[in-house]
Formats: sequence, structure tokens, C-alpha cells
Amino acid sequence: MSTPPSAHRSTRRQWLRTLLSCPVAAMGLASAGRHAVAASGDASATRLAQAVHDRPVGRDLTTLSRMVLVERGRAPRERELVTYRLDSGNGETANLMRFLEPEDIAGTGLLSVSKPGADADQWLYLPALDRVRRIAGDRKGGRFVGSDLYFEDLQERAVDADLHRLLGQEVVAGVNCQMLESVPAAPDNSVYLRRVSWVDPDTLVVLRVDYFERDERRASKRWLAVQRKRVQSIWTVTESVVTDLDSGHETRLLVERALYNRKLPARLFTARSLGDETYEADFRP
Repeated sequence: MSTPPSAHRSTRRQWLRTLLSCPVAAMGLASAGRHAVAASGDASATRLAQAVHDRPVGRDLTTLSRMVLVERGRAPRERELVTYRLDSGNGETANLMRFLEPEDIAGTGLLSVSKPGADADQWLYLPALDRVRRIAGDRKGGRFVGSDLYFEDLQERAVDADLHRLLGQEVVAGVNCQMLESVPAAPDNSVYLRRVSWVDPDTLVVLRVDYFERDERRASKRWLAVQRKRVQSIWTVTESVVTDLDSGHETRLLVERALYNRKLPARLFTARSLGDETYEADFRP
């Protein structure tokens, strides 16, 4: 396997920002009307999507987090993970995740590399097999290590991969947010029919995302920012939850430590480093 190019900047950053972060009742719109608008997109909505994409989030980010899987009738399952993000400033972004605990998942890692004008590349490392394998494009809808996150959710998505429009305003956590709808420009480019993001217009932080997979009017999954704060002057989501709206299964993410601008090297974001935990361990917070 060749080493993927080092990389760095993004679009749908919310999950990658927190893992390291990004997004019904009011959506009762006629399907034909929605597609008529989506066919050309909306200039003001595209500008908002671009502004969210361009929000300063540092050249690089390291986080230490806890992931908690919550399922009815079962005790919560807790995992510890470390994540790294690197932004090259030329439209390329790389993200590396590594589980540290418990023992049955420790060492498992995922590398996602995004470049302008191309689909994101992803590689998965499984310690039990001691091998790095590339994630096929048709596995975008696969669940990542039993969580409510799909492999697609852990990719960074270009603004022009979707057609955007504004749906109005709605209050989330006391903030009057802009509701931004994003529909894939090419239907086969996403597992989702559409996404609706609630954007804080003052900070450009996404506070909620509803995902529509099978029914354009009924969300199947929801991401919600529970807590956020400034870290090194950068707004950072420190607690979030993804909920499967059909089963009620939840994936909670609690960021215990976030460090920006540590001058992470590009060589950290390669398939070789993904498969060599000893190298990545030197950069853990």
C-alpha cells in the first residue's frame, strides 16, 4: 500500500472538530419544491456553508476524549481515544483517530485524508490483523466500531459537494440559529439524502445536524452539541451526542483535553504511522 499524501482543511468539520467534528419537524416541505430549489442551490446559503468551512480552527488539533455508547437494556460502554487533525492551508486535511481503551479495541485506528476535487481516502488499522486496509467507497454507510458514526461522518466534505439553501431560523440551546440544508450534488456521493445544520451565526459553530437517509422528511440520525467553550481562543465543542432516532442508541463524545497548534508533522498522517502505534504515541497529550 502506498503512503497517502499528508493533508489538512475541511468542510463538514463538526464531528471531526470534536472527535478531534460537522450538519424536521420544520422540514415538512413538498419534495418537488425542495428539489426545484436544490437544483441550483442558494447563493446566501452557499456563503454560509463556506463561512462555516472557513471558520478558524487552528493549523492542527489534538484531543483526548471519551466515547460512551448508550443502548437501552445494556450498561454504557466507555472507550478512550486520541485524535489528531492537520490543516495544510491549501484545501487538504488529514485526521487520525486511535482508540486507547478498553483492551478489546485498543490500538484500532482510522486515517482520513481529504483533498480538493476528490473523494476522501480512508484507511483502517486493526491490531488483531496487524494490517492497514483501505476503506472502499461503498462502505461510507458502515458503522465505525459499533458507534452511531458512519465512515462518511469521519470524512471531511467539500462545500461544493452539496447544494445548499436556507430554511429559516430556529432556537437551539438558547441560540437563534440559521437552518442550512445541504443536498448532495451527486446522489451517489453520500449515504444521506440531505442534511440540515443549525448554525450559530455569531460564532459559525454548528449546534445541531439532522441526517436524512431513507426518507426526505424524517431524520434518521441527529448530532447535537451539548457543551462548547473557548480553547486557546477557538470555539470548541467539548461534549456532543449522536442519536439513532429509530433505535435510540447514542454515541456520546466528551473531550477531556484539546490542544491547538502543536506543530504536528505531516508524517504522522500516513498509513505507515497508522500501523505503527509507537510512532503516534509520541504525540499523545
